[in-house]
Amino acid sequence: MARSGDVLEHPVTGERITWRRVARETQGELLQGELFAVPGGHPAAAHVHPHQEERFEVLAGTLQLVVDGRQTTLEPGDVAVVPPGRAHTWWNVGDEEARVLGDFRPALRTEMFFETLFGLARDGKVNSHGLPNLLRLAVIMREYDEEILLARPPAAVQRALFAPLAALGHLLGYRGWYPDYTSEPLAKIPPPR
Repeated sequence: MARSGDVLEHPVTGERITWRRVARETQGELLQGELFAVPGGHPAAAHVHPHQEERFEVLAGTLQLVVDGRQTTLEPGDVAVVPPGRAHTWWNVGDEEARVLGDFRPALRTEMFFETLFGLARDGKVNSHGLPNLLRLAVIMREYDEEILLARPPAAVQRALFAPLAALGHLLGYRGWYPDYTSEPLAKIPPPR
């Protein structure tokens, strides 16, 4: 179970998150973290949050944000909001560590997704892009399909492809969360409609 003050680190992508407010503290309304990214640091893949708004407030450094193919440079004091369902990615384009306050509304189980992905990275179970092998990725993406999807291919195609791959992954022992990373998992929360 995530707690305020917990620190997660992804050694491959150059990201570090310190949770400021977690789902249990906000009754699921908000997940807030302070994100640190080394120069060139970035998420493992362009992605979509189907039911969540993601807000970026740059506290230090320079961030390049791409939403639906449109690039924006964000500097200290700048705020950008990515509405639900919009494909996006970002990276640190500066020469210093970037520091960004990030909000997810509603929280859903996003903290568990990050705990799982960053835990696997910490344990050396991701590739050079920061993603786990295809079968483990399929299990994770099926587990958190209300929180996150890849930007491509379309959601319907991802769900159709990942369903049989996730079933095989489960047979091989892969899980959507692990006790080593998330001691007390949150129940799957239906997104707001």
